[in-house]
Amino acid sequence: MKLVIIDYGLGNLRSIEKALQFVGADAEISNDPSSIDRADALILPGVGAFRDAMMHFSTLERVLKDAVNEGKPLLGICLGMQILASESEEGGIYRGIDIIPGRVVRFPASELKVPHMGWNSLIMRKEIPLLKGIKNGSFVYFVHSYYVDTGAKYRAALCDYGLTFPAVITNEGGNVVGTQFHPEKSGDTGLRMLRNFVENYGP
Repeated sequence: MKLVIIDYGLGNLRSIEKALQFVGADAEISNDPSSIDRADALILPGVGAFRDAMMHFSTLERVLKDAVNEGKPLLGICLGMQILASESEEGGIYRGIDIIPGRVVRFPASELKVPHMGWNSLIMRKEIPLLKGIKNGSFVYFVHSYYVDTGAKYRAALCDYGLTFPAVITNEGGNVVGTQFHPEKSGDTGLRMLRNFVENYGP
């Protein structure tokens, strides 16, 4: 399987590459539209601000949408998940890629510290291939101040941090999945998810 990690200037690319290698997958890091077009499966990482991500990503948006429409698997991680949504209110209102309907919103003011940083547990809502073998209540690693507010049918797993927010989302076709947490930083649970993506989403 040809697996491409999309490099659009924002993202912890090497740690994801190393985690994939650990689970036996070879992945190419690329910002070349032709390489992305030839891929069997794609990973969209991201660390930083939504607006910056969309500015960096603009030249690759069309090729990514074409790949998704062809049914190719796509895994969005953290900010990479957020830009799959329709829009974001981070720093203003900005358009997203709009692959999964939803709006990126900030955690409301409360006694809880923002960003939400550290280990927290998952609440399973849908059986999808990415979560195969992952137990309800499993802990994963989060670093974020915003989350994707989306409909119940797109929520595969939730997390509680003052409110219940989507931790794993998926599109109706099932070929696109996003994690608000970082699988590459989430120990055995995260590695299991990456292995699931490689084994259960590719050709």
